[in-house]
Amino acid sequence: MPDFLLNALLAGLTLALVAGPLGSFVVWRRMAYFGDTLSHAALLGVALGLMLDVSPALTVTVGCVLLAVLLVTLQQRQPLASDTLLGILAHSTLSLGLVALSFMHDVRIDLMSYLFGDLLAVSPTDLAWIIGGSALVLALLAWLWRPLLAITVHEELARVEGLPVAAIRLALMLLIAVVIAVAMKIVGVLLITSLLIIPAAAAQRHARTPEQMAVGASLLGLLAVCCGLALSWYQDTPAGPSIVVSAAALFLASFALPKRSG
Repeated sequence: MPDFLLNALLAGLTLALVAGPLGSFVVWRRMAYFGDTLSHAALLGVALGLMLDVSPALTVTVGCVLLAVLLVTLQQRQPLASDTLLGILAHSTLSLGLVALSFMHDVRIDLMSYLFGDLLAVSPTDLAWIIGGSALVLALLAWLWRPLLAITVHEELARVEGLPVAAIRLALMLLIAVVIAVAMKIVGVLLITSLLIIPAAAAQRHARTPEQMAVGASLLGLLAVCCGLALSWYQDTPAGPSIVVSAAALFLASFALPKRSG
């Protein structure tokens, strides 16, 4: 197997493993639009990285984390509905990033790779960043699993039991921010959220427990990555969109199986 294809496969599989359990919380807590907002803001992070001559991966991570904190702050202090606030920030940051990139005449930019990913161009350095970031998120997610489940099932009851609900909610947003920054290289800023929600939504129909859904989402994500890369390799299609198409096909296929109850 060529090295570039092996790097792409390892990067995609690593992301699928962490996107499964994290995406389950995105689906349970109806945070898909929040993920879209962070992913749109990632392009602004890319622009800042190029302007400051530092790694875009670093500026995207910092930018997504800061935006997550800003969102939490504004949601607590502004009378606007959450979806309105998310819409304003999502499109504003995406547009600002595109405008900033347009001023960089002396920098060669492959905009399509940032928008839709360039999985087959993952370097060993990119792979190390993806594996390290994903491992960190998985470790923190395992540590916070029970508190996150508690605030997801019944937030008020969790607060009465003494759990720091606001801090746990912020931690979840920060984990999503890190995964979005890590995944940008794989599927691009416009398709990142799909890897979080599609496998989780497909697994939800056939899971009886939260843990089953998380594992099922990861397995479906792994399968989507393998199918997407195979499609890209044999049919010369874009790798990132091919993975998303494969995930969507698996989601549709999940309806062919009887829904588990109980």
